Amino acid sequence: MGIMSRRVLPACSSLCYFCPSLRARSRQPVKRYKKIISEIYQLPADGEPNDRRIGKLCDYVSRNPTRIPKITEYLEQRCYKELRHDNFTLAKVVPCIYRKLLRSCKEHTPLLATSTLCIVRTLLDQKSSDDLQILGCLLLVDFLDGQVDSTHMFSLEGMIPKLCKIAQELREDDKGIRLRSAALQALASMVEYMGDHSHISMELDEVVSVIISCYEANQTLSIKEVVRFQDDDDLTMLAVSGQNNAKVAADTMAASENPAHWARVCLRNMANIAKEATTVRRILDPLFRLFDSHNYWSPESGVSLSVLQEMQTLMDKSGQNGHLLLSFTIKHIDHKSVAKMPAKQISIVKVASHLAKQAKSHASVTIASAISDLVKHLRKCMYRAVEASNAQADIDKWNSELYVALEECLVQLTEKVGDVGPILDMVSVMLENLSYTANIARTTMSSVYRTAQIAAYVYKSSYNQKAFPEALYHQLLLAMMHPDNKTRIGSHRVLSTIVAPSLLCPWSAIGFPVPMKVNGSQSVLLLALSAFSSETIMDELQSKSRIKESLQENEKPEAVNSKLMKLNNGQLVLLLSSIWSQASLEDNSPSNFEAMGHTYNVALLCSKAKTSSHVALVRCFQLAFSLRRLSLNQDNVVQPSRRRCLYTMASAMLIFSAKVADIPQITHLVKAAVPEEMVDPHLCLIDDCRLTVTSAQSSNSEMLYGSEEDESDAQVFLSAVNKDDTQLKDNVISHFKRKFENSPEKFDGIEEQLLQEFSLDDSFPLGAPLFMETPHSCSMYAEKDDHCFDEDVIPCEMDDDDDIVFEHSGSQSDRKTSGSMASSDVLNVNQLMESSMRQQGKLLTFQSPPILCPMTK
Repeated sequence: MGIMSRRVLPACSSLCYFCPSLRARSRQPVKRYKKIISEIYQLPADGEPNDRRIGKLCDYVSRNPTRIPKITEYLEQRCYKELRHDNFTLAKVVPCIYRKLLRSCKEHTPLLATSTLCIVRTLLDQKSSDDLQILGCLLLVDFLDGQVDSTHMFSLEGMIPKLCKIAQELREDDKGIRLRSAALQALASMVEYMGDHSHISMELDEVVSVIISCYEANQTLSIKEVVRFQDDDDLTMLAVSGQNNAKVAADTMAASENPAHWARVCLRNMANIAKEATTVRRILDPLFRLFDSHNYWSPESGVSLSVLQEMQTLMDKSGQNGHLLLSFTIKHIDHKSVAKMPAKQISIVKVASHLAKQAKSHASVTIASAISDLVKHLRKCMYRAVEASNAQADIDKWNSELYVALEECLVQLTEKVGDVGPILDMVSVMLENLSYTANIARTTMSSVYRTAQIAAYVYKSSYNQKAFPEALYHQLLLAMMHPDNKTRIGSHRVLSTIVAPSLLCPWSAIGFPVPMKVNGSQSVLLLALSAFSSETIMDELQSKSRIKESLQENEKPEAVNSKLMKLNNGQLVLLLSSIWSQASLEDNSPSNFEAMGHTYNVALLCSKAKTSSHVALVRCFQLAFSLRRLSLNQDNVVQPSRRRCLYTMASAMLIFSAKVADIPQITHLVKAAVPEEMVDPHLCLIDDCRLTVTSAQSSNSEMLYGSEEDESDAQVFLSAVNKDDTQLKDNVISHFKRKFENSPEKFDGIEEQLLQEFSLDDSFPLGAPLFMETPHSCSMYAEKDDHCFDEDVIPCEMDDDDDIVFEHSGSQSDRKTSGSMASSDVLNVNQLMESSMRQQGKLLTFQSPPILCPMTK
């Protein structure tokens, strides 16, 4: 009868369902899966569904995939029915079935996807049952584990607010902790899934808030609970999904129920998303916003340091650039949410210092950019210390503390570069935009000087045979001709610090590190002017810092000569030309002559290491003789007080050169040219090796430089000097003649050169930089009248828009135009077109035949 019903009367199998002979079990799959499901619902005493029966249903589904839509529809209706009647025990059966189906029937996941998401949404809304919400989270984890594309991305993103709301429920009971752990586990899988498909959720701020609220900064998990980030390179051991969770041993179940553990897993998945600058920025922005709003930045009490250190370690170990995280942390100091909060800025810098200690040593563009940001903030601190003379005490305190924190961070970052080259390239980029405004130029030069001090201290052991960068050298030569005399002093200090970091300088009472523990702007102000101050101010600070002994240890000649940066012959010649150009400037102070004298001394030390050292030495003697003759020239329009300082500097140069050339009689003749009772009250020579500004205490004189009394005294001094330098030149010529007695070809031209006036080298940069072409005065008084700076407002040249973009070590072609350029100097479109037409007309006139050109007398 069964055969006939199938072949003749197929309707009988539907109509005569009560007939046992019409039942063909293999032909009735609907009734079969319903029976299996009904057997699953026959729960044992413990209330948990039977895994063997669920496995039987999974086998049936894998053999009959066409029945999946009807099976899922039946399961959904059964689930909704139990929920309506509050039968939560029976309602738990459906999510258990779905979890088993997703794991064992992965090839049929697309057929189960829509129904699974509906069940998950329904379960997450069951606020009256923690168990159902936990099952909903775990079902979502299993579903995400089987996804291979982003088909359901939109639907999944809509569940993030629900998961975040569940994870934010702070309950101390066991079920509450398990529920938060399940929600965080689902969020961890969600973040991983979105990262795998290059998607960052719009709800990331809320996710970050949940992660940080569950993150326990001071908690120490045992090694059985979670793999330590610092000691294990295999980050794949961390459980990030249901599949990975299955690999965790039984003794790690405590960790899987710990919200802090899953918060760390979320953090790890977020770190994996951050693979380049854009995604790092997208990931860090929500973190930084949360840290700003909840006061998490404090390294002592907040969680920011712990979170960022963990992310940095994860990014480094996964082969990504952890330096980006450090760089963005430093850039956040400028963010508008913390710009007016110095306490938070200090905390951010301290956090960055800790991150810098942990960072890998690698000369990257990112680290160089971070250093340039720190130097910019140093400059701002110095500017505020100089300008805000009437600032409140608390502002002074915060400014001082911020400076100390910035300098500490700068030290840590400098150590991670691995080489002084990228730092010097960054410095040269800063000097390209040197302002014509006096105070801004001074603070810029002072911040550069402090950076050079730190870099020289960190890398002085690797200085031997390292060449001075040409780009930085060019910028320093231009800065030495800056209209502000104190900025010129700073450029000499920078050059000397980089070339000869171990050489004891007249201004080197500020050593390294600087013990700035005073909460006052005076300490910052002294350091802000350290690039321009001479021995008087330095002696005052030296007595407080107690570092004189350590400095004098560096004075040994063998230590100095072995740690010099190389200057080639062309650079030495340009340096001497620069000194010649500066010497006759009318606004030179004793500190300017002190700086030029020390730079001259550095040039002599560099020339000793060259095979053709006599060439540079002859040029040095020629410069010294020419400056001496210039200072004694009565027709010179320079004031007598400056001519006296110039004479003292030239005499010191001759003595320095004589010591290098080993001509001791020169020293005696130079000193004998001036009567013993005649001394320069502003400059003195110490041990025939160092020219320094005389302090008022040591000279027992209160004569003001450039005063009427000083001018008359200088005139008497210059009149009493023996102006005849024939004997001096004869001694020098005789020395070289004896030296090259066996090589007369080397002596050719030396005598003639020594008798000639010093002239600028052809390659000396005569073209004035931007600040030399501006008509504005660089006087401190004039600039206050012109600009009228407010105490609380940084000028436009100190704005955040004036950031230094360091795109490549040694590349400076793509840079921003200097902020000091006046708006009136910029051509508009019409002016540019007119200028282009005029140039085009000139070109056409030049290229036209001669008969068409107008004749001019």
